[in-house]
Amino acid sequence: MVELKTDTSIDAMYEAGQVVGRALTAVRKAADVGVSLLELDEVAHDVLREAGATSPFLGYRPSFAPTPFPAVLCASVNDAIVHGIPTRYRLRDGDLVSADFGAELGGWVGDSAISFTVGTPREADLRLIEAAERALDAGIAAAVVGNRIGDIAHAIGTVCRTAGYGIPDGFGGHGIGRRMHEDPGVPNEGRPGRGMKLRHGMVLAIEPMVIGGGTDGYHADADGWTLRTNDGSRAAHAEHTVAITEAGPRVLTSRND
Repeated sequence: MVELKTDTSIDAMYEAGQVVGRALTAVRKAADVGVSLLELDEVAHDVLREAGATSPFLGYRPSFAPTPFPAVLCASVNDAIVHGIPTRYRLRDGDLVSADFGAELGGWVGDSAISFTVGTPREADLRLIEAAERALDAGIAAAVVGNRIGDIAHAIGTVCRTAGYGIPDGFGGHGIGRRMHEDPGVPNEGRPGRGMKLRHGMVLAIEPMVIGGGTDGYHADADGWTLRTNDGSRAAHAEHTVAITEAGPRVLTSRND
């Protein structure tokens, strides 16, 4: 069941989204050669504490997970696509990092992700990240009243496939509100004109994921959380929480970076 949010609720979700934006900006600024993923998790946790917000990630345990998620930040490096658990791993020159973060404030949740490089970037990584961001922009542009979920999926998939990248099957965006994951699902590939019609008050987390090698296969690490590309190629992830409004899509997790 899809819950339509009031304009007042969307404003409240924007406040939660701004906490997310600040945390991701802080994580990106702190990420440098020699910095550990656990240290980045602590940077994000500090932003939550300062805002009086809590984490929808910490302790989260969906049906596929063998254990609750142990951190407030997902930090996925190089061939890790999503759901990377922060560890003592220290960032190296040229690493590609995808950081996914959520915050709950006043009973409402925001969720967003960015990908970036550390130190000297590889040109291929910059192209991969740029494609993920363009796919996100295309998905947001399609998130208008009267369109359908399939229009968002088609917009995302077209950008990714045209660039020659893979899309991990079965993973995509989702509705969001009082809980981090709500109906409807938002695939990263699909047919236009299909699926649920978009209405004022729907709020979606739109999140393209792209695999640099062009194949779609992935597998889970022994930790049961981290998803990695089967071909060993690098991956990128971009995400925003977006409200569908009569005035057009409203990005609730915007960042000043």
